[in-house]
Amino acid sequence: MKSIYVTRVFVDLKGPALKLFSLLAMLSLGMVAFSEPAKIQGLRVSSKPDSARLVFDLSKAADHRLFMLSDPNRMVLDVEGAALLKDITATNFNHLPIKKCRTAKKENNVIRVVFDLNSPLKAKSFLLPKNDQGISRLVIDLDYKKKLAPQKKVAASIEAVQNVKRDLIIAIDAGHGGEDPGAVGVNRMHEKKVVYAISKKLANYFKARKGYKPVMVRSGDYFIPLAARRNIAKEKDADVFISIHADSFTKKRAHGASVYTLSTKGASSASAKFLAERENKADLVGGVSLADKDDILSSVLVDLSMTYKMESSVDVAEEVLVELGKVTSLHGSRVENAGFAVLKSLDIPSILVETGFMSNPREAKNLSSSRFQSKIAQAIFNGVDNYFKKKAPEDTYIASRFRHNRAVIYVVERGDTLSQIAMRYDVHLNRLMEFNRLQTKSLAIGQTLQIPINN
Repeated sequence: MKSIYVTRVFVDLKGPALKLFSLLAMLSLGMVAFSEPAKIQGLRVSSKPDSARLVFDLSKAADHRLFMLSDPNRMVLDVEGAALLKDITATNFNHLPIKKCRTAKKENNVIRVVFDLNSPLKAKSFLLPKNDQGISRLVIDLDYKKKLAPQKKVAASIEAVQNVKRDLIIAIDAGHGGEDPGAVGVNRMHEKKVVYAISKKLANYFKARKGYKPVMVRSGDYFIPLAARRNIAKEKDADVFISIHADSFTKKRAHGASVYTLSTKGASSASAKFLAERENKADLVGGVSLADKDDILSSVLVDLSMTYKMESSVDVAEEVLVELGKVTSLHGSRVENAGFAVLKSLDIPSILVETGFMSNPREAKNLSSSRFQSKIAQAIFNGVDNYFKKKAPEDTYIASRFRHNRAVIYVVERGDTLSQIAMRYDVHLNRLMEFNRLQTKSLAIGQTLQIPINN
């Protein structure tokens, strides 16, 4: 056993020396307070089909180091100047490629967390600033994408392929998720949970109707950056993109549902601008770098196939707004528009639905009701369905079921323009070009066109 010797020294301090000693003592106490360890208060896990997020709740920010080891595969996290307040070794990692985790206290107040892995994976870590509850967060994002087995090719005759009518792909985006709870309403109810419940009900309505195939952009409680949400819709070849949210405002009396489309010229109202700014902060909450923000904003006009797609978005939005007005109060009588990042760069009809105000006690109560959620989902479905019954693409089952087209043959005369012909027969210019497989608007005298006419 080592012996510890303590020597007591008595010094007679007077005047300036006493003041200096008192100052040094105060500084010493301040340093002790300053060096209080960052307390690790817990570990939370959220997962996606091919990735996951681990979140450590900390009493304050702390330096850390993340690295990988092999043989066996392990992921190691060292948190400097920290103390572990809660046992995290019992954390349930569900279907993640993590067997278990172990903790140890190293020298210099370093807490080491070792994750035993089933297989190698990619990981990155970063710190998030304190949230409203004063909690800092240390985030580890895991990427474990798996290669899909090659699908079997199925031979089909040309006739069979020509007769197949495809389903309309409906991309349903439940706003927020994971580290981003969205608006927080009465009884600490989170927007992310409400809109996910509504989105699942909406998907079920589309799934039950032949000719539709719903795709959930977010299939669980995890964070997805705004640009990634758009990319998922593109990858799935979606025919429409519906982003579901629940509003929030500084005044509790604000109420009613709204439907928004993208604006490239500013918001249609002060409330629309306020909402877009709040929704666009989601990436900051989720810890996403916005270094490419200017590039995203500058590419909006290029990627939208502008006028036609934006007009289609308004058409969808108007149908949905009418149906929402049948089941709940509306915040306004018209479709609003603002610069929502989640709607940008999409070349398909895209709308954002605010289902009500979480900041309004009465509406927050309604939004927590499964019955009311079903009514909202049914109204959105009806609006989108009404739109596609009129304007579904020609190669879809819905078009063949609800739009029996006949074509009128028109011979181009001197002075004719494609725009004039489209206007004369009340056909959208883009549809006329698609119907005739035209690459340009140029016409030749004597050229024949097929004009699609709805019965």
